Amino acid sequence: MTSVPGPPVDQPQRGLPDDAAPAADAAGTGPAGWPGSGAGTGPHGWPPSPAGGYPVAEPDRITRFVVGLYDRSPRWAVPLAAVGCVAAGMGYALVSDPTHADPDAPPTCLLKLTTGLDCPGCGGTRALWYVLHADLPAAARHHFLFVFALPFLAYLFVSWAGNQAFGWRLPELRISSKVIGGFLAAWLAFSVLRNLPWAPFTSLYV
Repeated sequence: MTSVPGPPVDQPQRGLPDDAAPAADAAGTGPAGWPGSGAGTGPHGWPPSPAGGYPVAEPDRITRFVVGLYDRSPRWAVPLAAVGCVAAGMGYALVSDPTHADPDAPPTCLLKLTTGLDCPGCGGTRALWYVLHADLPAAARHHFLFVFALPFLAYLFVSWAGNQAFGWRLPELRISSKVIGGFLAAWLAFSVLRNLPWAPFTSLYV
């Protein structure tokens, strides 16, 4: 007995690529079991997206000017500007000599002037002045966390500026988020402990 071939049996479609997926119907709902496959709808429980997608915000005039200036500038311009800012900060520390300045001499720390408390950055300018004069113990006395972080910040800056300006490929310094969080927690603890009026914490007050 010979069998007569019947109509093909529909097989479930599994693992189809995106371009082989059935097209959505005119209502934008998609085939059964494919919620949100059409335009204007989202996954189950999500609000529908507007027709044509969300509009892209146009950049304002200042943003367009900055982006255009960056695109037209040579690759060494931004690192050079950053070096200029760092040099200006070092020059200010050298010229002002904060180690002999009065506490209320301008510019001053508003928190220390009004409350007498050391802020998290108090002593940083004096520490920089001592670093530039190769007196690391005195620099650490005024802000040892700043002195500790300075070599890492300097390496990150040199690595970035050298790559931007000259294409240098220095070994990457990988700093995890846990390390950054631990350093910020230590900075917060240091900011609190240096204001406690008991020994040995009084030695941290500057």
